[in-house]
Amino acid sequence: MSAEAFRLHGHDLVDWIADYLDGVEDRPVTAQVEPGWVRRQLPPEPPERGEPFADVLADVERIVVPGLAHWQHPSWFAYFPANSSGPAVLGELLSAGLGVQGMLWATSPACTELEAHLLDWMVTALGLPEVFRSDGPGGGTIADSASSAVLCALLAARERATAGAINCTGIDRPLAVYATAQAHSSIEKAVRIAGLGSDALRTVSVDGEHALSPAALDAALEADRAAGVEPVMVVATVGTTSSSALDPLPEIAEVCRRHRVWLHVDAAYAGVAAVCPELRWIHAGLELADSYCTNAHKWLLTNFDCTLFYVADRAALVGALGILPEYLRNAATASGDVIDYRDWQVPLGRRFRALKLWFVLRHYGLEGLRAHIREHVEAASWLAQQVVAHPDFTLAAPAPLSLVCFRRLGGDALNERLLAALNDSGELYCTHTRLDGAYTLRLAVGGTRTERRHVEAAWARVTATAARLVAHPGAQRDAEQPV
Repeated sequence: MSAEAFRLHGHDLVDWIADYLDGVEDRPVTAQVEPGWVRRQLPPEPPERGEPFADVLADVERIVVPGLAHWQHPSWFAYFPANSSGPAVLGELLSAGLGVQGMLWATSPACTELEAHLLDWMVTALGLPEVFRSDGPGGGTIADSASSAVLCALLAARERATAGAINCTGIDRPLAVYATAQAHSSIEKAVRIAGLGSDALRTVSVDGEHALSPAALDAALEADRAAGVEPVMVVATVGTTSSSALDPLPEIAEVCRRHRVWLHVDAAYAGVAAVCPELRWIHAGLELADSYCTNAHKWLLTNFDCTLFYVADRAALVGALGILPEYLRNAATASGDVIDYRDWQVPLGRRFRALKLWFVLRHYGLEGLRAHIREHVEAASWLAQQVVAHPDFTLAAPAPLSLVCFRRLGGDALNERLLAALNDSGELYCTHTRLDGAYTLRLAVGGTRTERRHVEAAWARVTATAARLVAHPGAQRDAEQPV
């Protein structure tokens, strides 16, 4: 493609994206196609000859868009958001255009140094402990996801706990990792990938608000030590997926300190809320953690993938992941004066992810990011108040940030039907979990284009739909929870 053609088609594509985002609110939130529909629209064989770009773009609208769940829709309340914004899209475009592979400082110094500087900026922006800055023994990097961050943290923790026996030979005792059942599933996956096996994951009990119990953790660590098991890592969550529960970091950190166990704090969803000074209480005790992550791509206007991953001391991380074949040796690496981020992750190669976060920070400033977070926290607080005030609904968990978990009185079957009806409408998209054994609806506020009016409209639809289902003769009711 010539520069002239790239410029012409690039303008067309940017115009298409701008129009798409400007009109996404008018589309159904979820895909309205049955399984296999998209593939049936595609030819069975790849094209022999190149096609006009206009035809490709037309097929995006004809084939791709009908099969999309529109994550950027303002009434997307499912899972947690995956923010996209104009500055981030442009940063992503620049990254793709430059085509940098930033595995080493030497392969593009700007890729490494901009990333390190941005991660230091985020220490300031989120009020994180200074130990996570890159000008000390620790530092931060941009990972693809919190799943990768917890895996790398576990590998570093194992490196420290086993005195460098990274291939697990010579380890004469079983190893264990600790988290609650409310913690993310990526923890069990990391335990499997690291070769510990799912049996090495200990499920620690929770309190009445679904947060990790420090006393239960202490007892589990004591029992394993007595049985000859080596505790490797504890994962505390700041904002669990099911209920946005906040594990008590100060007490957990003290238990980990006494037992000499690595503490990883997973704040994938909630951590970026600390851009607002009044919300930094969620990180109390973080100064005692060994590693930490939060996702800028969830709630901070930055496209996926952009996880901020920090360690208090990078020695164990680099020790676990650093491999230097002859073909990667260079003077800068040998000097010890540079960071080679290939040693902070599982893959060798890495994209120039820092550009999109840099563009976002430069465009919105901390002031704009705080306004974005505050609007959603206020809207979620309003919704929680409506749930509490409604005689037919109950709040299933505290709502300290932007996730509201609730149920319609009447039992699991009614709530399952309610969620299905809401999502089938195409007007909004929510998900569910189980809290205290009961089917629970989750409504996560946080989309780039989500405003208070969208939350108000969602609540109106929830209550109207529930009323219709209850009035319908086929509505199922739980005798123990009469409507």
